[in-house]
Amino acid sequence: MEFKELGLAEELLRAIAEEGYVEPTPIQAKAIPLVLLGKDLMGAAQTGTGKTASFTLPLLHRMKAHANTSASPARHPIRALILTPTRELAVQVWESVRTYSRHLPLRSTVVYGGVDIQPQIQDLRAGVEILVATPGRLLDHVQQKTLQLGQVEFLVLDEADRMLDMGFIPDIKRILALLPVRRQSLLFSATFSEDIRKLADDFMREPIMVEVARRNSVTETVTHALYRVPDLRKRELLARLVLDRDLKQVLVFVRTRLGANRLAHQLVRDGIDATAIHSNRTQAERTEALQAFKDGKVRVLVATDVAARGLDIDSLPCVINFELPHVPEDYVHRIGRTGRAGQSGEAISLVSPPEQELLERIEKLLKATIEERVLAGFDGEGRPSAARAPREGGREGGREGRRDGGREGGREGGARSESPRPPREGTGPARPPRPAPRREEDPFFSKPYEAGAAVDKAERPSVPVSPVRGASARPVAALFRPPVTGPKR
Repeated sequence: MEFKELGLAEELLRAIAEEGYVEPTPIQAKAIPLVLLGKDLMGAAQTGTGKTASFTLPLLHRMKAHANTSASPARHPIRALILTPTRELAVQVWESVRTYSRHLPLRSTVVYGGVDIQPQIQDLRAGVEILVATPGRLLDHVQQKTLQLGQVEFLVLDEADRMLDMGFIPDIKRILALLPVRRQSLLFSATFSEDIRKLADDFMREPIMVEVARRNSVTETVTHALYRVPDLRKRELLARLVLDRDLKQVLVFVRTRLGANRLAHQLVRDGIDATAIHSNRTQAERTEALQAFKDGKVRVLVATDVAARGLDIDSLPCVINFELPHVPEDYVHRIGRTGRAGQSGEAISLVSPPEQELLERIEKLLKATIEERVLAGFDGEGRPSAARAPREGGREGGREGRRDGGREGGREGGARSESPRPPREGTGPARPPRPAPRREEDPFFSKPYEAGAAVDKAERPSVPVSPVRGASARPVAALFRPPVTGPKR
């Protein structure tokens, strides 16, 4: 099948041909005809398989009837609203809209947080038919009354599962309340959960499910591998992989923003050009870091999961999980940055012993065992022991191990031995252990409590009486006794 067989407008076919596309991907071939018929749709496919074009192309075709060259903002109301969870994904979707609509007189813009809102207000006041937005910034514009959503005919939720993870569902429901009831709703995502299906039931009308691959699967063009390594040697192994294999472009994922900054700084000290991207950086800094990575000015881009969605990097050869994600589905989104558009890619994970359970969850999700590799100098390191120490001591035992076993018990994972420590050579006999200091017991506090029992006056502590004028004499704490007033000196 070719794009010209899908019934798209001539202007769209010309833009597709200029981009060098001839055949639609499986998700495009199944979704586009249904969207053209006006059906509500839930589309599921692996990331990097063309989900964006699956809804932008048919929406542009249906909006061709509203295209006009009038300068009046009233002739360009918002008719299509596309919501995305992250800024990077919003920009990527907007660029796709601009690319495919270059031959149609339709206006579009994108709004997201982290940047000045005034330029966005100017674009909205000029009038746009297609608006790509993140939920938070969209509600900011709603509050400032810089846009109207009363004429929206098409609603798209892209990466809906990520919106659920990031806590955007309350914002989504507020936005849905502002939209007309009669509209076409589309929901696209790489993964689907039962919570997403429940969300779809709230705002979609008899949606058709389009799934071109089994749920939460990854593209077959990506090879998976893992290296077992202790936490303290992960950075050393990462540097070895980048330098020995002469990797020119590597996307490295960590869990925290602080970890991303620290790892990027350490790689620079190791002689590897690296930078970090995460939600704590401004939008300008994130854009600059991403552009430097795309241009080849830095070899390693260290990112948190905020970059797992929306990063569209041409021919990215390798993704490395410096730390495994806590949510197995995030592994699918991370490695979805490589092996896009049918190209080959490689996903490498550095696994420490505490991450063994996370690895097992990922393999269960993938329904496959990830290939294990060994690098010279790291042979046998980081393997989980068959007979692990009991959880009462050591790191697994937490505070109890340190309390019961002291420094030795905490490190070795067991309690301190009852036998005295042998003396070192030339130091003489071992000193006997120092007895613990005895605490003197106070009979007033150690006696058992008896309800309604009176305290003997001999046992009652003496309490000073308040000398405040006009107040009845009552016992008060000595620390709160007011100073005695007298003549000033």
